[in-house]
Amino acid sequence: MSAETPVQSAGTFTRLRRRFREWRGSRPFWAGLFTILGGVPIAYFPYATLKLGTMSLTMATTAGAGSLIIGVLLITLGLTMWFQHATRVFAGVAAIILALVSLVVSNIGGFLIGFLCALFGGALAVSWAPGKAEGADGGRHKPGRGPAGEGAVEPASQGAGDEPVPPQTPYETGDGGPANDVRPEARNGGYRVG
Repeated sequence: MSAETPVQSAGTFTRLRRRFREWRGSRPFWAGLFTILGGVPIAYFPYATLKLGTMSLTMATTAGAGSLIIGVLLITLGLTMWFQHATRVFAGVAAIILALVSLVVSNIGGFLIGFLCALFGGALAVSWAPGKAEGADGGRHKPGRGPAGEGAVEPASQGAGDEPVPPQTPYETGDGGPANDVRPEARNGGYRVG
């Protein structure tokens, strides 16, 4: 082994981690994961056999096939959210509806574990929106964006003589109006008191 082997493997791991992070950020990853995690207990519990010493408990019900179908559909919807993220709203609504149906059909929605995970995943899928790519400005603040209204700091504008105009507080008009006649003691944090 050479001295470069650990550095090369660390670089490979870092590169793969960054690629996964980029892939995860471009789609509703957590919505798909929660939906898949919701489908597993819904499909598993009706067919599970629990052994307690010599006693075995089987939770198989007449709705076992319905539970299996709901669980497989939830897993499929979770994978759809990952790989076809354009259909995320449909997949999210379908996951929410299947989670609600699983309450009745499959052991209270996989003992509420599958129900809550699928419901949360569906809600995340419906609410997810793709991010906008940053432009050439490198993420710098654009003057037209940000808070507006009373109390917001506005950028200093240039006058006709190219001299910077100092920023004004919300009650200073700069024209000698009534706001300049108020005593400094009568102001409280930028707001008039009297």
